[in-house]
Amino acid sequence: MTDSTQTKPQRDKALRKGAYLLPSLFTVGNIALGFYAVVLALEGDYRPAILLIFLAAFLDGLDGRIARVTQTESDFGREYDSLADVITFGVGPALLAYLWGLEHLDRIGWFAPLFYIVCAATRLARFNINTRVADKRFFVGLPAPAGAGAVGSVLYFASFGEPGPFTRGLLLTVLVLVSLLMVSNFRYYSFKELDPRRRWSFRIGVPIALVILALAFSPAGVFLTVSGSYALSGPTAWLRGLLRRGSSNAERVVKAGEES
Repeated sequence: MTDSTQTKPQRDKALRKGAYLLPSLFTVGNIALGFYAVVLALEGDYRPAILLIFLAAFLDGLDGRIARVTQTESDFGREYDSLADVITFGVGPALLAYLWGLEHLDRIGWFAPLFYIVCAATRLARFNINTRVADKRFFVGLPAPAGAGAVGSVLYFASFGEPGPFTRGLLLTVLVLVSLLMVSNFRYYSFKELDPRRRWSFRIGVPIALVILALAFSPAGVFLTVSGSYALSGPTAWLRGLLRRGSSNAERVVKAGEES
């Protein structure tokens, strides 16, 4: 049957099928980038591998946004995306860290990457079962792509020199801390409420231009600043809330004492 003889319901059905396929294509791209990053890591090309993981994180954000915009979210797409994330943002960064320098640390050198993979898989599984009840504005625990970004940023920065005791220790520490943040109960802003279709002030171009310039002069510094700030935003927000509650309780105690 040609397009000219198709009825409107048939055309709508075909478009609907295409809309369901589109987010999965981005997920396939995520898998391909993660696999190629692993191949590059095995060949010793660490910085290009890290950049591929960063690009995969960008695609990972697009597939979910496209699914929401086209109203094609599904259980299959959610599970498929999580399986892809285990490869790209779990195995990928862990293998990169191990091959770059942790393999020389004996047992702890392979245990830390394994711990990271387990925590990333746990984080993704928890996300899947909490999607219907969680506050959409926040993630519970550091998202796996952000965790991969934090590990990748440190590794990208360290890869400009030879592995030494300090850089190995730093990478090992970051790997363990990021693993714990992924399975923590700290809340992280999801940015799902940001609508790219809305009108933005022309002033938004200034920080964007500054970020682009910073990337041109010091990409490693930008990667570290952005990923580190986001990874620490969860504990920082929790601590701020704790101090605020403590201050409020102290004020109530003082006020009660004055009234008595």
